[in-house]
Amino acid sequence: MLDEQAVIATNTSSLSVTEMASKLTHPERVVGLHFFNPVAVLPLVEVIRPEQVSDEALSTAFDVAKQLRKSAVLCTDAPAFIVNRLLTRFLGGSIEALRSGNSFQEIDDAIRRLGLPMGPFVLLGLVGLQVALHTAETLEEAFGERFAIDPAFREIAGSGRPGIYDWEAGGEVYPDIAAAVEVEEGATPLSADEIRALAVEAVADEARRMLDDGVVADARDIDTAMLLGGGWPFFNGGICLYLDQTGVSQRLFGRPFVTAEDHGHG
Repeated sequence: MLDEQAVIATNTSSLSVTEMASKLTHPERVVGLHFFNPVAVLPLVEVIRPEQVSDEALSTAFDVAKQLRKSAVLCTDAPAFIVNRLLTRFLGGSIEALRSGNSFQEIDDAIRRLGLPMGPFVLLGLVGLQVALHTAETLEEAFGERFAIDPAFREIAGSGRPGIYDWEAGGEVYPDIAAAVEVEEGATPLSADEIRALAVEAVADEARRMLDDGVVADARDIDTAMLLGGGWPFFNGGICLYLDQTGVSQRLFGRPFVTAEDHGHG
């Protein structure tokens, strides 16, 4: 039996914490604490705020994160939270490049040039194809067309393979996975810059939506989450700052993510 004041935390990566809490007598004591693998290495924990949660439970969650020497970022109980939602859009842009005739390796190489530790298709092998598909299905159900799952990805996830690449065979793509991708008729392979633009613009769009919907309070929360849990490189200061500095946010939205006032200037 739990103490009547005990806080119940779940590490779910995509399930609704609000829905889980609603089945309990005291839903106000339930909070999400989403850690990132490898937990011993990555310092981020997303603190998920379900609808019924009490201030005391949230405060306890942040205190636990601090005691574990983790950096906590608060977000609402939105599908896939922060990092997984953005990475899924990032993956969607990468899969679009496959349809243009680019290889898995070409896309991974192009994306890594952003300073990321690995490309999206290598990451899929670490996350697990079925786990990634479940997250994608959650997002497709919640948001529809912009998270529509490519049929090739469903086939790849159902292949039973541990990932995209067969590392025991020198890192070649599994033949059945390569065969799952159908190049669009008349398509021309994209340049490395075009591949990066597809993925980056997809993330920019989703980050803007998350801010507009109040999933996070500030663009700097997205930057912190992606730096500490999403593998975004530290040298460019965070993904929203990168989008501002490269002109992507101004071109897409007519405004930056981070203003001078946010930095305490002007």
